[in-house]
Amino acid sequence: MCWCVMSMEVSIREGESQDSLLRRFQRMVQTSGILREAKAHRHFLSKGEMARLKAQKSARRRRRYG
Repeated sequence: MCWCVMSMEVSIREGESQDSLLRRFQRMVQTSGILREAKAHRHFLSKGEMARLKAQKSARRRRRYG
């Protein structure tokens, strides 16, 4: 099993408040996709399950966009 560790680092800018530092950190976490990947790896999925979910997602996308 391989554990990949992604770390985010945000340094405070001169004259920056802690609120804006926290907002900037949260924005970086959202755009990097760390939480999405962590949620995806929360439970083990077999190859068959992954293929089934991928097909469902594709069908949903096809129905939505024509």
